[in-house]
Amino acid sequence: MTTRLTIRLDFDAGRRLGAGKVALLESIDKTGSISAAGRAHGMSYRRAWLLVDDLNRLFASPLVAAHHGGVNGGGAALTHEGRRIVALYRDAEAKMRSAAGTEIDSIERGLASPARARTTAAPEGSALPNLKVTSSSHRGRTA
Repeated sequence: MTTRLTIRLDFDAGRRLGAGKVALLESIDKTGSISAAGRAHGMSYRRAWLLVDDLNRLFASPLVAAHHGGVNGGGAALTHEGRRIVALYRDAEAKMRSAAGTEIDSIERGLASPARARTTAAPEGSALPNLKVTSSSHRGRTA
């Protein structure tokens, strides 16, 4: 089983960097476009642009440089700082996965089969599946 480990860095003042923002940066680097990167992640251009703006404000130096449209259209590229932050994030992720490999393997061994997990899922809107309470004062009632 391949369990994906993701990390989210929660900085002060509610500022965050996590897997989704890093994946968006990687897509911008690959496609050269905020719009195309957003589409690759199922989001609108506006949502992608707002995330890029947030990322550029999060760090002292911008992570993405956007080029406005013209005859050849616009585009976007990661800055040196953007590539550095992505690499640091991915390195931290790999180190965490390696350091916690034994624990993750043990957790995986305790997982129910996917079929069992589907049949015991809680009803929509419920935090827990319906459970029978077996104490003498509540016998037969559902929780």
